Order: sequence, then C-alpha cells, then structure tokens
Amino acid sequence: MSNRPSRLLVVDDHPVARAGLRSVINAEPDLAICGEVESIRDALKVVRTEMPDLVLVDISLEEGGGMDLIRRLKVHNSALKTLVFSVRDETLFAERAINAGARGYLCKHEGTEQLLDAIRQVLAGRIYLSEKVVERIIDGFGRKKPDSVSSIAFLSDRELEVFDLIGQGLSTSKVAERLHLSVKTVETHRDKIKRKLGLASGGELVRQAVIWHAEQA
Repeated sequence: MSNRPSRLLVVDDHPVARAGLRSVINAEPDLAICGEVESIRDALKVVRTEMPDLVLVDISLEEGGGMDLIRRLKVHNSALKTLVFSVRDETLFAERAINAGARGYLCKHEGTEQLLDAIRQVLAGRIYLSEKVVERIIDGFGRKKPDSVSSIAFLSDRELEVFDLIGQGLSTSKVAERLHLSVKTVETHRDKIKRKLGLASGGELVRQAVIWHAEQA
C-alpha cells in the first residue's frame, strides 16, 4: 500500500486564502497540495494533468460558480472527491453542493482542525457536513417547509447564481457573460426570481440581491 500523501487541488479566487490553505495542508505529512487555481477552466486542466485525490473548492469563483465546477468534475470523473470550503451560508448551500456531487461542505469560519478533519473524512469516503446541516436535512424529511424558511431557499441553483451576481452589482449582460448564458436566458431567470420572491420590479430585485449578498460576506 502506498504511503504517498493524498494530493489536493485548491480552487479559490483569493490568493491570500490559497496561501493559507497551502500552509495548513502542506504541514500535514499525509496531505499535499498538487495545484492552486482560481478558475473553472484552470481547475479542469489541473485535474486532467495532476489527477488529485480531492478538490477543495469555493462556491464563489470569478469564472462561473463553484457549483458548476462540481458538476463538471462529477461528469469528468465520478470517483473524484470534492469538498466545498466557503464563506457562504451552509444552511442554503450545503445540500445544494451535495446534490451537485460534492462529498462535503465546510464554512471558512471553522478552524484548522475542522478543515483537516473534513478533508480526511471525505478522502476516507465519508460525507462531511456540520451537525446543524445534518439536523436540518433530517428534520426536513416528510415535512412541509415552515413559513420562516427564506423564499431564497426555493430558488433553483442557477437562479441563485443569477441572484448572487445581481447582488454583486453585475448588469444583466455581465451576468450572462459570467455564466456563459444568453441575455434573454438571464432575463428569464430574473423574472422567475422576482416571482418566487414576490418582488414587483427590477429595482426591488436589485435591492434585495444587494442586501442578501452583503449578509453573505
């Protein structure tokens, strides 16, 4: 049996975050960074050339979202393990990430020990989620979602991506460019989002998106 360290690819568009992860992970004898990238395109290239054992990915990336990368990696190699490490609200994103093909979700607010534990659990073939998310998922079986659940939870993954980018101040054309969609498709998503959130105008949509994005930071 090989004693080589497990190889990890880090996908995060913040250089400081990548440097911190490199320092933490490379200090462990059983783990090693085999690549650090900031985009989906570069991540797919490194996966093909370096064949990592695990991809550590952030939800928010400059060139499309982390969810897209997770889905594409699942198609490329169904056995490749992915772990989301993100600042985004786990109660909204964790279950979506698992459904997309990730094997775990960890918030960046957690400490180094939790990160290393999550990495090792996913490498060992287990799914890693916080107790809060597990309880939420179990509690939701066979139940109607309570009225207190935010309407945002009812947005599809693509609608949530569009809503998030609107909250970052991107115009419809820029959202289309970022997600590689047509302007007409993005406009359709905007209309669906307004309907689901009960918003009467594009201005209300932008205000709600900006407020929500600021709360996620």
